[in-house]
Amino acid sequence: QLMRGATVTFHTALCLMHGHLETTLNVPTEVTFRKLPDDILEDYLLAEEPYDCAGSAKSEGLGISLLEAMKSDDPTALIGLPLIALSGLLREAGFVIPAKK
Repeated sequence: QLMRGATVTFHTALCLMHGHLETTLNVPTEVTFRKLPDDILEDYLLAEEPYDCAGSAKSEGLGISLLEAMKSDDPTALIGLPLIALSGLLREAGFVIPAKK
């Protein structure tokens, strides 16, 4: 209810350590929630039981229907490991991605 109609920024941190190299970064994701009535929010909570997520809202499954907009350079950051950012850090550390077999 508190996020109804609000724009919230979620932050996902990433750290890569390789030898003497240590790189950290933050991947922000800006999410705007729809202004939905309580009964719709309650139906969502009953259907998804998203109590293990920040704000009890997921961007996957039925949770996407709660969102009006989502902005991020790395959309994988919101649901877990920011894979686009990680790929960039690994390349900067000298790894070849994708690697030859």
